[in-house]
Amino acid sequence: MDIHKILDMLPHRYPFLMVDRVLELEKNVRIRALKNVTINEPFFQGHFPGRPVMPGVMMLEALAQAAALLAFETMGNAADENSVYYFVGIDGARFKRPVEPGDQLFLDVFMDRNKGGIYKFKARAMVGEELAVEAELMCTVRKVA
Repeated sequence: MDIHKILDMLPHRYPFLMVDRVLELEKNVRIRALKNVTINEPFFQGHFPGRPVMPGVMMLEALAQAAALLAFETMGNAADENSVYYFVGIDGARFKRPVEPGDQLFLDVFMDRNKGGIYKFKARAMVGEELAVEAELMCTVRKVA
């Protein structure tokens, strides 16, 4: 899935779009996506000057966006102006490696369950063969007025 399809499916835009490409996707099972981390990311200006490190919450956001793409493909639709994809929980988040400009963050998200409109995922982000972050994510789609 290229950036044009991602933009069709997610409401996020620069500077908050965190998925550059989907490499693999099995509906209702898993997704592997890519975030290219560049020095041009706006958060690097203040996190941290002289030693840029991607904030952990941004890594979790990238995983959540990949999870949203998996959920939308599984449901057979995408976000629209009347719905929003929300985090409802993050459990067991562990940060194992700093992510720096020039890294490629591979986002691996596995669907754990979908019950009552709440999706639960097991997620991890890798830089090469090294684990950067892992967590369990819970998300839902809600209609907005």
